[in-house]
Amino acid sequence: MTNKAENVVPYNSSERKGVQVERMFDSIAENYDTLNHTLSMGIDKGWRKKSILSLQSKKPEKILDIATGTGDLAIQAYALLQPEEIVAIDISEGMMEVGRKKVAKFGLSDKITFQKQDCMALDIPDNSFDAAMVAFGVRNFENLNKGLQEILRVLKPGGQLMILELTTPQYFPLKQGYWLYSKLFIPTIGRLISKDRTAYKYLPESIQAFIQGKEMVDTLTKNGFRNAKHKTYTFGICTMYLGEK
Repeated sequence: MTNKAENVVPYNSSERKGVQVERMFDSIAENYDTLNHTLSMGIDKGWRKKSILSLQSKKPEKILDIATGTGDLAIQAYALLQPEEIVAIDISEGMMEVGRKKVAKFGLSDKITFQKQDCMALDIPDNSFDAAMVAFGVRNFENLNKGLQEILRVLKPGGQLMILELTTPQYFPLKQGYWLYSKLFIPTIGRLISKDRTAYKYLPESIQAFIQGKEMVDTLTKNGFRNAKHKTYTFGICTMYLGEK
């Protein structure tokens, strides 16, 4: 079982994937929120809400938000779960700078803090968090197994991981419609709004290459997570994965 998305990179360069992804997100940070909500037609907010609520029964006090981007998931998670603290991490300072401004606007700077961290080697002690979240970020991991093992390490025993990721519908006619959307609509809108044309060519390619459904559940299990499962949203355009330490 191989994760082909690890070989999909934003730029045709010899740099490692993590370096290229950091550079890409730094370049689109200013327009990222506009693009994200435009491309998903606002449906992404509902996906986030449902997924965050899957953690509610655990009543997490300390949450790690991995690949936080501009902090949308962290802000929504604080509103819904009211934890003691959310640590939001990312490799892109440009994205987090946008996130810090949003968090300050909501008066949450003492509750949501941002750190530049590479999830391939987290500078976080073992057993530190009650829950971890990744929204639309695991397909950008340089090494999926290594990233999942690091997340498992920093979760407390019984802690839960929630992953939200874009996926490709499997059945006619949505499969064909999504192909047109990803090959034509996403790159076109990306070129119109963003100065980095490559980023919105990389997006659909990374979604198509990333493992999904049972394969991803099996990968979570292989990397030590218990009770791994998944649930699809909007006819398979998005999938939530859950696993416990």
